[in-house]
Amino acid sequence: MTPKEKILSRLQKGLHICVGLDSDINKIPKHLLNDENAILNFNKEIIEKTNDIAAAYKINFAFYEKEGENGFKMLAKTLSLIPNDILVIGDAKRGDIGNTSEMYAQAMFDHFKLDSSTLNPYMGYDSLSPFINYKENIHFILALTSNPGSFDFEKLELTNGKKVYQEVITKVNQWNSNNNLGIVFGATNLDELKENIQNFENLFVLLPGVGAQGGDLEAIVTAFKENSNSNFLINVSRELIYADNTEKFASESRKVLEGYNEIINKILNN
Repeated sequence: MTPKEKILSRLQKGLHICVGLDSDINKIPKHLLNDENAILNFNKEIIEKTNDIAAAYKINFAFYEKEGENGFKMLAKTLSLIPNDILVIGDAKRGDIGNTSEMYAQAMFDHFKLDSSTLNPYMGYDSLSPFINYKENIHFILALTSNPGSFDFEKLELTNGKKVYQEVITKVNQWNSNNNLGIVFGATNLDELKENIQNFENLFVLLPGVGAQGGDLEAIVTAFKENSNSNFLINVSRELIYADNTEKFASESRKVLEGYNEIINKILNN
């Protein structure tokens, strides 16, 4: 399956929750810590319990890079545990001058064989084109994020009256000739989502911020339903993978995911 086929097959089943594997040795259940492969075993159990009802997985590179060589090995082994029919997003927020970006793209898609990337657009199109040219892969470009610092740049007003993040959305639509682009839009920005959702066109949308960051799941899903848009993934990390700290942690994570799915399907099917 191509990355696009993977994401569309899950969305068509009404699955919209992306499981964020932000796996932190300081937060996983303590009974795993006696094993030198603690994080890998944690990921394995989460994946085994959730892969049939998740829409995608998001691998946050920072949680693996910090361990150096062993971290990259752990990342690769984690990727090997994920079934081939589910989208895997490499969350590294890349974006650099063309030649450097080309090397980053090769690392993500030729070496790690990821389906998707997250990208930072603030160095312009030439910093993103090496990724976009991987036409079979899906690329989520930062538009409006869920952190307080979004006011520093993303929400600044330009001379044409648009906010910076709105200009990013316009540009991403222009660049989407291969229909393989998406945007990152923080779920904590509900008013801005309602205001701009009609401008998303055919873009896939990745929404972080539900769960520990306080984004309103029901309101987010309702906004997409009211605009007849089903091309959205809602990322949940901490609230889901750390739902329990006992030996039942993976089963409890599944219950949380089932609860999210139930809420989403109730809204979409009513």
